[in-house]
Amino acid sequence: MARTPLTDSEITERLAQLPGWQRSGDTITKTYKLNSYLAGLAFASAVGTIAEGMNHHPDIHIGWKKVTVSYSTHDAGNKITDADFNAAAAIEALPFKPEF
Repeated sequence: MARTPLTDSEITERLAQLPGWQRSGDTITKTYKLNSYLAGLAFASAVGTIAEGMNHHPDIHIGWKKVTVSYSTHDAGNKITDADFNAAAAIEALPFKPEF
């Protein structure tokens, strides 16, 4: 079942509730800074586990001491939906809090 894209004002309102998350075109994204490369791998694995449980998968870029997570909804024409914000909120609820 296709999801409905959010309006620009809905996206702005929802972003205000997620510190460090930003809009980049038709995605929401956040870069987390970590203490080490291996901490980044562990964090990315946790994000992947959340994504699998929610059946909503982000693009994850693992770099040197940083991980960038980007969400859009493929079945909504690669637009931003509630599913993206729900997944971002689940990541923010992780007990592990890297810098951003």
